[in-house]
Amino acid sequence: MNAPTSFVLLCLLPVVLFARPLAAQGGSAGTAGEGAVFLLLPVGAKAVSLGRAMTSVEGAEGTFWNPAGLAGVDRSQVVLFRGDQIAGTATALSALLSRPGVGTIGASYLLLDVGDQDLTDPSGNFLGTISVRNHLGVISAAANLLDGLSAGVSFKVVQFRLSCRGSQCPDEGTTATTYAFDVGVQAVPLDRLRLGAMLAHVGPSLRVLNAEQADPLPTRFRLAAAYDIVDALMVREDFGGWLAVEVQDRLRDPGVPSLYFGAEFTAGQVDALSLRAGYVISDLLDKVQGADPEDAARVGLGIRYEAFDLSIAKSLAVSGLTGETEPVHVTFSIAF
Repeated sequence: MNAPTSFVLLCLLPVVLFARPLAAQGGSAGTAGEGAVFLLLPVGAKAVSLGRAMTSVEGAEGTFWNPAGLAGVDRSQVVLFRGDQIAGTATALSALLSRPGVGTIGASYLLLDVGDQDLTDPSGNFLGTISVRNHLGVISAAANLLDGLSAGVSFKVVQFRLSCRGSQCPDEGTTATTYAFDVGVQAVPLDRLRLGAMLAHVGPSLRVLNAEQADPLPTRFRLAAAYDIVDALMVREDFGGWLAVEVQDRLRDPGVPSLYFGAEFTAGQVDALSLRAGYVISDLLDKVQGADPEDAARVGLGIRYEAFDLSIAKSLAVSGLTGETEPVHVTFSIAF
């Protein structure tokens, strides 16, 4: 490693150390030793409002959750995601091509802008501005294999990029890239009951500088079930509603699970209004040990009118770093 690179990394140490716990706050505690933990941050207003209980849920947000859920998308559409995470500002765009009853293919891109920080020398002289960005490209495919059984897979390119802008920058920065897969299934074994299972973020370690500094991806397995409670209580075609529960744990060194709960109630069919709520109980072992990661409720609203679909969500979790709740998350889609 040359001297300029060493100097930049030394100056950037506070940024890196600050960004990693932020990403862990936004995703899950127990991420020590893992790289690209921004993959654990929730993407999509529906997912946020349902407390991340998404593995058994159909819909366009399955791109960033269980790809098998894309098999239930009945119209081709373009989807825009926007949310201010504790770790930075996330913006994503998905294009989905759907054939009802057969399946869906899609391409998506996510940018997590961690932010900028001025870089100075030991004398306080300005050298440049450091920028930290995380990029995620996703190609997804999902299909209905049998009646009541769907499967999906996503191939992801993951990139961490640290750059310096300014005439006095001692180094251009660094870029680390790897790839990963998500594989999932959804099944309806009984009336009103929907099950989901998946492996997320399976791939090679993220190597920033050399093999000794490579961190494994935050690989997770998820199991979920959703029950159509409204249909069980009444026969109304213009009302719907279900409850979902999900458990997530690390594939490597399991034993620190998180629990997610979600509920959605919908009025209307073609044009619909949805009320959503969720709750997160993250990393049960850490909770027993006295930690308080992100346990709190989430709420949200969905409005679908003709070809347009808008969802908004708000997490009520208070950050231990900022003492504030996250801003509103928004998802907007146009079907064609």
